[in-house]
Amino acid sequence: MSKHQEIINYIGTLAAGTKISVRTIAGELEVSEGTAYRAIKECENNGIVTTIPRVGTVKIDKVEKKSIEVLNYSEVLNMVDGTILGGKNGMYKTLNKFVIAAMTFNAAKKYISPGCLVIVGNREDIQKISLLNNCAVLIVGGFGCTDFIKELADEKQMPVISTSYDSFTIATMINRAISESLIKKEIILVEDIMETNVKCMKVNDTISMWRDLARATKKDKYLVLDEKQHVVGIISLKEISLENDVNDNMPILTFMNKDFMTVTPKTTVAYAAHIMGWEGIEICPVIENKKLLGIVDRQDVIKALQYALRQPQTGETLEDMVLKNFSYEHKDGKMHFKGKIVAEMLDVIGTASWSSLNMLLSTMGIMTLREKNNVNVSVDSINTYFMKPVEIDSEIEVFTNIVDMGRNFCKVEVNMFSSNESLISKLMLSAKIIKNRY
Repeated sequence: MSKHQEIINYIGTLAAGTKISVRTIAGELEVSEGTAYRAIKECENNGIVTTIPRVGTVKIDKVEKKSIEVLNYSEVLNMVDGTILGGKNGMYKTLNKFVIAAMTFNAAKKYISPGCLVIVGNREDIQKISLLNNCAVLIVGGFGCTDFIKELADEKQMPVISTSYDSFTIATMINRAISESLIKKEIILVEDIMETNVKCMKVNDTISMWRDLARATKKDKYLVLDEKQHVVGIISLKEISLENDVNDNMPILTFMNKDFMTVTPKTTVAYAAHIMGWEGIEICPVIENKKLLGIVDRQDVIKALQYALRQPQTGETLEDMVLKNFSYEHKDGKMHFKGKIVAEMLDVIGTASWSSLNMLLSTMGIMTLREKNNVNVSVDSINTYFMKPVEIDSEIEVFTNIVDMGRNFCKVEVNMFSSNESLISKLMLSAKIIKNRY
């Protein structure tokens, strides 16, 4: 085992909250500070450690898939540009809710429950009761706290944070962070769907070995690895069937496809679907730092997209803010939208911006295509023509019509009219149909 991997394994065994430094690691494991630094940086990239302002680098529990509706106290610390006064070991605990303690002591006790974040000023009595009930404390207005509160926070391992913001601003910032997190919840990454138990072949394996493996697993597509365990190609029935003279003793190196696409764990499934559908790719290795982490195939990607489309929208995106002002009806491959221009769509001169109108029309076009046979599409090109400006609160109507629906491509026409039936804009959208090939 290399020194680099040894350091990573050692850091993984440390308890959450343990402070880590290059000098300490180098001294304990008898390695150079350069080696220790590179290993710590990789741990940070992998979510094993993190750096907290005014605290340093600490070990954290790597959470593979956390509930996005909650925040931990370290995120709150960064969010409010705060200073940690005590309870550093509890920075990675999560808060269930927050309470603004702008009330008397007796009234505050009714609202304080374990796991919440109490937002308070320089009220030591409320700070104390909060910590005794296993709550974190966020002190607003730039106030500090007494040594007693700091010691109690360390004992309870519940953080006490100080910030210069006021209570209303803090509550607004936390609400916004949760809302943004809910929107990000809808974004599915490759790491969420990839298969990590991957059966691979080696460059020196033969066609006969490939046939045996295909019969055993009922699959015909495999990644090919070299001596360093790096992916160098993909072998499948498609490559072998292209050759007329195939001997079972021939190496798969002769037939494998060396031109293949790779993705990282953080690649979005939407991007992977677009590339795999466009290039006709069946399987795709997931690689990070030249290391094979898993594999995704077209079927996994399509299922993930179908799952995402069925989920209720929990956060409000810009498109949601605009589209919620429109009603629509669908009939015979056509859709009719009716609504008005809202303030979020305006430009600096007070009329609807071309970018917001383009987003509105293209989104309506995509909705129409998806309603048709419930197909998944990837936008290929958009041509938009604007005839006249539109003011705020203007009532508009949009009509969409699918003009072509082939096996692989489709086109939709979108027309926007004012309340007096005057044409405002016209859009032609071309998209590629993403198919699930079995």
